[in-house]
Amino acid sequence: MRILTTLLAPSEGRALVAGHDVVAEPRAVREQVSLAGQQASLDERLTGRENLILLGRLQRLSKRDAIARTSELLERFGIAHAADRQVGTYSGGMRRRLDLAACLVVHRPVVFLDEPTTGLDPASRADMWSAIEGLVEGGAALLLTTQYLEEADRLADQIVVLSGGETVAAGTPSELKARVGDRRVHLSLPDAEALQSAARVFERLEPELDLRAHRLSVPAPQGPQDLRAALDALEDAGVAVEEAALSRPTLDDAFFALAGEQSDRPVLEEAAR
Repeated sequence: MRILTTLLAPSEGRALVAGHDVVAEPRAVREQVSLAGQQASLDERLTGRENLILLGRLQRLSKRDAIARTSELLERFGIAHAADRQVGTYSGGMRRRLDLAACLVVHRPVVFLDEPTTGLDPASRADMWSAIEGLVEGGAALLLTTQYLEEADRLADQIVVLSGGETVAAGTPSELKARVGDRRVHLSLPDAEALQSAARVFERLEPELDLRAHRLSVPAPQGPQDLRAALDALEDAGVAVEEAALSRPTLDDAFFALAGEQSDRPVLEEAAR
């Protein structure tokens, strides 16, 4: 991300942002991008309103335009009620929303967000997701890094998984999840004996077993039909079932499948819309 925002020179290779080379045309790149890093780039001694006006003025907005843009962003990100409080009194979620607002004081077509929801509570994270989706609906191109797979699944049109600086996998969330396989039937058995009996029933399907939880899962490409067939097979074998469920692969499943393909477990680094 530092390379793409011209804060760090690449040791090799080439990168283009909005059609501009980050090495040959760094000024042109900077004119096209906004960046919100992991740490809020705010002055805690100033109010939220003062921070945004200051940033607007530093980016050559007139005083009137800076004030108007500040009021618009404070309302948009739900922090107008705290606009005249010092940022040092803000909660973590409010700081992150203000930091996102700060990188949007002057419109840029490309926005970089570095783990924008790290450390936020679930409610604040949901608010931030809505704000990010609003940016995309407004026409911005977003590239964000995240450690939250649910976040990547919800927000990203394209995902890149990096490990040791190398691309491990890339594609849409659906494409990555498809690498794990299709739907699966999940069965909870009452005890270890029932689990082993069920495993023998589905032996040809190579079931996945969770010995501690007494759970078993098998492929279910036909969905509900396979669920019914699995329950019928266990009933015919006299095996009791406590719970049964049908699920599609999650991005978590894809992540762990990718991890299993590598000697070092990869980290989901980038979700880009």
